[in-house]
Amino acid sequence: MAKKMVAIVGRPNVGKSTLFNTLAGERIAIVKDTPGVTRDRIYADCEWLNHKFTIVDTGGIDKESDDIIMRSMREQAEIAIETADVIIFVTDVRSGVTAADMQVADMLRKSRKPVVLCVNKVDSYEKFEPYVYEFYNLGIGDPYPVSASGMTGLGDMLDAVLEQLEATGDVDDEEDDTPRVAVIGKPNVGKSSIINKLLGADRLIVSDIAGTTRDAIDTRVKRNGNEYVFIDTAGLRRKSKIKDDIERYSIIRTVAAVERCDVAVLVIDAEEGVTEQDTKIAGIAHERGKGMIIVVNKWDLIEKDTNTMNRMKKEIQTKLAFMPYAKMLFVSAVTGQRLPKLFDTIDTVIQYSCMRVQTGVLNEILAEAVATADPPSDKGKRLKLYYITQVSVKPPTFVIFVNDKELSHFSYVRYIENKLREAFLFEGTPIKIIIRERTKKSDSLI
Repeated sequence: MAKKMVAIVGRPNVGKSTLFNTLAGERIAIVKDTPGVTRDRIYADCEWLNHKFTIVDTGGIDKESDDIIMRSMREQAEIAIETADVIIFVTDVRSGVTAADMQVADMLRKSRKPVVLCVNKVDSYEKFEPYVYEFYNLGIGDPYPVSASGMTGLGDMLDAVLEQLEATGDVDDEEDDTPRVAVIGKPNVGKSSIINKLLGADRLIVSDIAGTTRDAIDTRVKRNGNEYVFIDTAGLRRKSKIKDDIERYSIIRTVAAVERCDVAVLVIDAEEGVTEQDTKIAGIAHERGKGMIIVVNKWDLIEKDTNTMNRMKKEIQTKLAFMPYAKMLFVSAVTGQRLPKLFDTIDTVIQYSCMRVQTGVLNEILAEAVATADPPSDKGKRLKLYYITQVSVKPPTFVIFVNDKELSHFSYVRYIENKLREAFLFEGTPIKIIIRERTKKSDSLI
């Protein structure tokens, strides 16, 4: 099930980023940094009362300003509103209800999205209580007084967010197990061209289906008896609001698409190579455990020698070193070169992401790995690996029971992962290894 999205919006200087950073902090949720995703990202995975969701930060909304920066911030907020399941509308108790707040409230009513009204900077409820009631004038609903910096009042606000999230229903149709493929990447790398070529060349369109709560169009296609749903992040049916000079806000659409997909197809411009933005976008799919295919587009425009492709592969492997499992294709959306292979590659990635391995076979591989390289030790105490079992798929997830988690150095866990890949390949999919302590020596299989 995809995580739902909560957008934090409001006029400038009301404390949106402070609230975002507080919700993304360790006291409410543990947010793990992933290689390739910079720390100034505008989204974070959060958890409250065992419910997980994604929050999105936005720039301030100022509908009256003609300043180019303010216009860009307004457009960014509109993208977040379009993408979100629930919106947290942040206001400032010290300023009271302003004309700008009224305009934002009007925008949110038109969006028809569930809204939780947050009145920020209420450091003392007794002091500010009379002023909080003023915010009923926005016509958005009950105001929730909080102090984002002081971390007070957040529980009631988050309870309201969860109530609204539950009311939105499921993000995906649980009965529909058709593989979902998100085509992601920077603007202008050829995402729409690739989809159009795939759909137009063999007239593969079966039907258009509404994209759940995302206000997007997903395209259901059929090829060789297999059906797929392509999730468009490039504005295939309409002009995208994202400007080329504010690329980082394309991440908002990317996060929403990746949450719903089984396989992510990252499109890279062959002439530009792997950019920092490509790395950020790849990190989104990696940290969510999605299958990954890297498609290098515009390959027909590259002057080649005998080592051109190998050099590009090495560049990708170096700059996207955190996902060595990713499959690669070199294509041209214009000529159609190698594009038909994309469907076969998608099938391969889905196969491996859904693969299950019997516990007995896994423990044979683990025993061989331990015999080949001794587990790490510290101060005379050595790591003991009792047994391994697979607990889930998408991505394949394994639990290894050990005597002491502190001894399980990441390099040895990576070594075990490599042994699993040698034995079972797991092409195109990340795999997850969870280390758990078990003290019963009688259970040791290794």
